[in-house]
Amino acid sequence: MIAIVDYGVGNLFSLSSSLKALGLECEVTRSPERLRAAERIIFPGVGAFGDARAKLEDTGLVPVLREEAQRKPLMGICLGMQLLFDKGFEYGEHNGLGLIPGQVADLRPELNDKSIKVPHMGWNSLHIVKDDPLFKYFKDGEYVYYVHSFYARDCAESTLGTSEYGGVAVTGAARNGNVWGVQFHPEKSGDAGLRLLRAFAEL
Repeated sequence: MIAIVDYGVGNLFSLSSSLKALGLECEVTRSPERLRAAERIIFPGVGAFGDARAKLEDTGLVPVLREEAQRKPLMGICLGMQLLFDKGFEYGEHNGLGLIPGQVADLRPELNDKSIKVPHMGWNSLHIVKDDPLFKYFKDGEYVYYVHSFYARDCAESTLGTSEYGGVAVTGAARNGNVWGVQFHPEKSGDAGLRLLRAFAEL
């Protein structure tokens, strides 16, 4: 069973629908017992880093997620991925979960072309920089769907894939041990995204 963490800031319906379309058993939960019983965990998220971190803290799930990440595959999606890093700088400085080394910074100051719109929204090709089982059914250069204004940086050792946007190599996928993160939305990325979710279910 794949547990989808419900802490009030995730796109839960489309994600669970995608997993069910693949024939995968999944459950949306905020129960520590169900998270411990799951074979894999998906940690979604949309919105602002600090607000989401506070809501996660309120659930009491932070120690559970840190413990389970040592024992089984865990994947963060979009803001869920960002919260896996050490720190985020959206409307102040906030501590992340510290499961992947690095920090989450504003994309706008890094852009070479200031006329390019932020948020980075829409389809972009993902360049695989490090082979990984997560890409078992995924080809280099396939298009995935992004919606974000902040991105993970200072995480070269953990970076699995990047997408170029305005001269910035946006961290599209990262991994540290049992913990994976994708900045894009696989549940909104068509067949390529479904294949990536299938690979995660087989990790």
